[in-house]
Amino acid sequence: MSRRRPGRALAGLLALLLAGCATLSPQQRSAAAEVAVSARSTRVDCARADACALPSPLLAMARDTLAASTTAAPRHRALILDNAPDALLVRIHLIRAARHSIGLQTYIFDEDDSAQLVLDELQAAAFRGVKVRILIDQLAALRKVETLAALTSLHANLELRVYNPVLDRARLSLPMYAVAAACCWGQLNRRMHNKLLVVDDAVGIVGGRNYQDDYYDWGDEFNFRDRDLLLAGPAVADMAANFQAFWASKRSVPAEQLGDVARYLREHGPPPAPHHVFHNPARVRALLAEVADDDVLRARFVAPALPVQGVAFLADLPAKHGRDGAVAVADAAAGTAVNPASDTSHGLRGLIAGAEREILLQTPYLVLSKPAQALFRELRQRPQPPRVLVSTNSLASTDAFIAYALSYKYKRRYLRDFGFEIHEFKPFPADAPFELGATGAGLAHVDLPAPAPAVPVRTRASSLRERQLAERGLRSEPASEAGRPSPFASSGGLPVRLKRAGLRMGMHAKSLVIDGRVGVVGTHNFDPRGDRLNTESAVVIADPGFAAALAASIRRDMAPANAWTIGRRDDAPIFSGIEYNLSKLSERMPVFDLWPYKYATSYDYVPGPDCPPKLEPPSPFALEFRRCNQPVGDFPEVDIGLKWLGVRAFTAFGSGLSPIL
Repeated sequence: MSRRRPGRALAGLLALLLAGCATLSPQQRSAAAEVAVSARSTRVDCARADACALPSPLLAMARDTLAASTTAAPRHRALILDNAPDALLVRIHLIRAARHSIGLQTYIFDEDDSAQLVLDELQAAAFRGVKVRILIDQLAALRKVETLAALTSLHANLELRVYNPVLDRARLSLPMYAVAAACCWGQLNRRMHNKLLVVDDAVGIVGGRNYQDDYYDWGDEFNFRDRDLLLAGPAVADMAANFQAFWASKRSVPAEQLGDVARYLREHGPPPAPHHVFHNPARVRALLAEVADDDVLRARFVAPALPVQGVAFLADLPAKHGRDGAVAVADAAAGTAVNPASDTSHGLRGLIAGAEREILLQTPYLVLSKPAQALFRELRQRPQPPRVLVSTNSLASTDAFIAYALSYKYKRRYLRDFGFEIHEFKPFPADAPFELGATGAGLAHVDLPAPAPAVPVRTRASSLRERQLAERGLRSEPASEAGRPSPFASSGGLPVRLKRAGLRMGMHAKSLVIDGRVGVVGTHNFDPRGDRLNTESAVVIADPGFAAALAASIRRDMAPANAWTIGRRDDAPIFSGIEYNLSKLSERMPVFDLWPYKYATSYDYVPGPDCPPKLEPPSPFALEFRRCNQPVGDFPEVDIGLKWLGVRAFTAFGSGLSPIL
């Protein structure tokens, strides 16, 4: 019996490989696409020219801003979206306010409460006459093939495409992911990391947030500290053009043409509109109550939007993932030249190279590419190098402990060679800009009476008002796979176990401020993946007022109440020089890094008679640093266990993974 097991395992692997490579014939694929196309409703519930859009002070602001702009004197309004529930609220409002078009591009699109709410609103927009286009990356594209099949066959105004699919699938199960890694590693690693929402080509949102509860303070156990930027003005046209370039790329495949979705349509027909029971319906209703509140919208999104100058949208094109005729045509159609030296990574490094006084860098994963390391080394060697402050995750707050392990490996290089002042985000920040109110994660679950059974969209009453009420009626049918996240939705796995329980936060914002004059908000983690493998985007604003507002937000995340500071460890009592040289030699080895004693450790600010409470992040290079900051160990708050062993293992053997993390 034992002799057969290897043969059985080999046969199983071969069957899996054959299944992964199996595809539909062109005739079968065309038939499945016809099933979806013929099922799409063409009914429009609104005869008005504005598609019965919700009146919007935001879109009014955007139209006024654009009308006041000229080619010689462009005008923009920009708003930093730090508050997570507000970032969801403004998305829902803009979708309801859309009159003509919605373009949504994202890396992760889950099927939890926040994502389902967005899907509901996109469907309702399509039925009232708005052209809706959704572009999602394959690795985190919705949970169920059934959902993809439903969206592709819902309405003629709604289109869904999947970027760079591997193995002719929209969804990859864990076994199929292994097959894809074995056969198609290069394609599998080239992902669309862009996050973009453009409404009526008048207002756009770009930043770090995906469509998942954790990004809007709706997670039950873990939420991300993230940041978006809402922009109005001529640069929104560049956002729309970049979206069009991705949409037209041959790598963006209509979902109904992919094998798993096509098979579902052929075997089961078009399913009803996707929806599920909301986990926290009271929280959803509380947010929806503010969607049309003019006072709330003006106070939170219009009044604080800053008039800004020097705005540019910096974005990669699909050509970053390889050059071919179809891609070149798509890029030309978007009116954007293909220039390998003008991608997001080069643009951001160019901004950093121009720094004179100070660089504020915020990234969740402090794993620098070789060009970035060369740049910071050159900056450090200047006669008067700029100060570099870095806001990033601690092991206790990160969702990607492998990435943290490599960051931990290079702490000596970051501090000594680059002069970084690193401040690692705490899992329970005391003074971060999170407001867990009625629409936040702090609202307890409320049981409500079960609503009437939901009816598929294409058979609902034709009244728009009735449909909107049904959309808000909070679904009553069982939720398939409820609570089971996509195995590839996060960027590195579950957070580590901590010494105390509670709702924790993790850093996910990607921002940059140069010399208090230029601010950047985008999707780039300033890491090797962003340089070489992912497509990225960012908004660059050369405006001192905006840069000051963004810098204040980043500094708040680095304040002692919210972050630990990384500083040099005390010298060993004996043989300190030998220990230092051994640790340096171990770090420089290409694979093995076995020396356990690291150059740096974490420090916490301790207020006292001579150390008043402070908001500014302390410098680990200041002479008085040790007076008010005490060492708290390499991994504060972490319950030392298997994940810690994993950190040490990847520190020792994982340096070769840095280009793909």
